[in-house]
Amino acid sequence: MSGHWIAAAVQMNAGEDKELNLQTAERLIAQAAERGAQLVVLPELFNYLGRLENLVEHAETISGPTAVRMRKAALKHQIYLVAGSFAERSETESRVFNTSLIFDPLGKQIGVYRKIHLFDIDLPDVQVHESSFVAPGSEVSLCQTALGGVAQAICYDLRFPEIVRSYDLEKVACLALPAAFTAKTGAAHWQILVRSRAIENQLFLIAANQYGRYTNGIQSYGHSLIVDPWGTILAEAGGDAEEVITAEISLERLREVRQHMPALRHRRM
Repeated sequence: MSGHWIAAAVQMNAGEDKELNLQTAERLIAQAAERGAQLVVLPELFNYLGRLENLVEHAETISGPTAVRMRKAALKHQIYLVAGSFAERSETESRVFNTSLIFDPLGKQIGVYRKIHLFDIDLPDVQVHESSFVAPGSEVSLCQTALGGVAQAICYDLRFPEIVRSYDLEKVACLALPAAFTAKTGAAHWQILVRSRAIENQLFLIAANQYGRYTNGIQSYGHSLIVDPWGTILAEAGGDAEEVITAEISLERLREVRQHMPALRHRRM
């Protein structure tokens, strides 16, 4: 297990042009790798972000074209790649899954996570009903890698501390969180929630967010983050631009926090 390594969060403004989105993702993955990143996290719905009702039309299988290109990118750059998320075609119903895959440096798929908590909100100026078009997943995903344990969650999952607590946290070094967190909710809660999940679970959190407006007029917040187990912000993107942020992940720091503040061992529930 590597004691020190570089993580990257990719921030992008995906739209309805899938080919352009994939080219952008590949270009930014290359930038991250050039900066020494060994684990790269893409944002939620990185290959297509438009009207939710169009997700079925753009859905793929987990061995489809998007997965093939991400597998090749991981192999080309010899990195662990959390391929954001994409609409996965379901064999059992009309709705899709919001699915994140992890590939290792050999291009092998080692993890799959389907978003469990779906974003159904009715704010005065933001209405989203993800569950009308997306089916919830039912299982968490933890991958043991040469960099340590990598757990997965997606966007709205961030508001549910129990999903992270369901992992065997002693085996988790970092949580990868692809997101398309909205500007409305992000300005109020994004940083607080990311730092809280990192602090209470004593892990590194790599949160890759979308930024900018997309087709249905909703704006994503940006401000992708990498946070350490003490809640310290190691890297933060701006709110209005494509960006790759990187930070050093120190497993020594992880052990130090857990030793000096052994909250995980003090849990009674």
